[in-house]
Amino acid sequence: MLNRLLSHDLPRNRWLALLLILMLLGLALTPFLFPGTKALNVAAKIIVFTLLVASYDLLLGYTGIVSFAHTMFFGIGAYGVAIASTRMGPSWGALALGVGGALLLSLVLSLVIGLFSLRVKAIFFAMITLAVAAAFSTLASQLSDWTGGEDGLNFKVPEALQPGTQYLEDPLWGASVDGRLLTYYLLFVTAVLLVLALLRIVNSPFGRVLQAIRENDFRAEAIGYRTVIFRTLSNVLAALFACLAGALLAIWLRYNGPDTSLSFEIMLDILLIVVIGGMGTMYGALIGSVLFVLAQSYLQNLMSLASSALGAVDGVPLLSQLISPERWLLWLGVLFVLAVYHFPSGVVGRLRASGRQPR
Repeated sequence: MLNRLLSHDLPRNRWLALLLILMLLGLALTPFLFPGTKALNVAAKIIVFTLLVASYDLLLGYTGIVSFAHTMFFGIGAYGVAIASTRMGPSWGALALGVGGALLLSLVLSLVIGLFSLRVKAIFFAMITLAVAAAFSTLASQLSDWTGGEDGLNFKVPEALQPGTQYLEDPLWGASVDGRLLTYYLLFVTAVLLVLALLRIVNSPFGRVLQAIRENDFRAEAIGYRTVIFRTLSNVLAALFACLAGALLAIWLRYNGPDTSLSFEIMLDILLIVVIGGMGTMYGALIGSVLFVLAQSYLQNLMSLASSALGAVDGVPLLSQLISPERWLLWLGVLFVLAVYHFPSGVVGRLRASGRQPR
């Protein structure tokens, strides 16, 4: 049953399987194990990024396409929910219309980009997607009547998902059973189902063709596959899943703006997570997202504790500056350089390779 659920793509390493189980259980039980607003926000961000990175891995890891427009579709999903909820009010119909409209727009744009751009070489396609994403971000900032401009849009979600809606008077295992908790598990269940769908896609005959195109597109074309059609379909599917990830983010934050979903920094984060987790492995999306978001969220706090504990080094100017909490971005970069150096095939690739080594 588990083999079929995972589309016959098992972790193939006991330590990798254990790591995945622990991370899934940790996300599923976060509201009860780590009560608090920050922990819940971090876990929700991990869930959204896991789906977003998995959708991008369909492009980069399985098809060999480098695109910088992925955050554009992420932003379309978020803006679709935000605009519909602002115009129509907090209702399930507004959410459905926003998600449906965003998916339709993402479908059209990704199809146009794929058909007109994927015939060119990889570097030129990447530059085209970068230009399109920059133009869309500028457009979103200028259409203030619809998007709220640089300030973005605040909106309300249906009453069942609002934090003020209480389902139990007393907390359950330390967690308040309210609309916020329901929203969290809506994100969790939806993301799990969508990642399983992506896992099924990459392990289908269609996914095998995508991997053949990644390895040698000339040979795939020679044996009869229309590589442009398969690349375009891969681009469309990745865009639709990224759009759904953006919709989930907007529902959780009840806000969306250019910096929230369209920032180029998010695109760089996606690339880092794909490399850290392992390209061409859907499991790498979860592992990379957990490691990246936890480091991004808690490294500064850890450095503050270390700086307080090592008060004796305050007299050493260079050392005290290096371990200062304000230098957390520097150490975050160092950690990622070391991760890429020691895990060139990502965490998943490294663990799977170690499992194949003879004793």
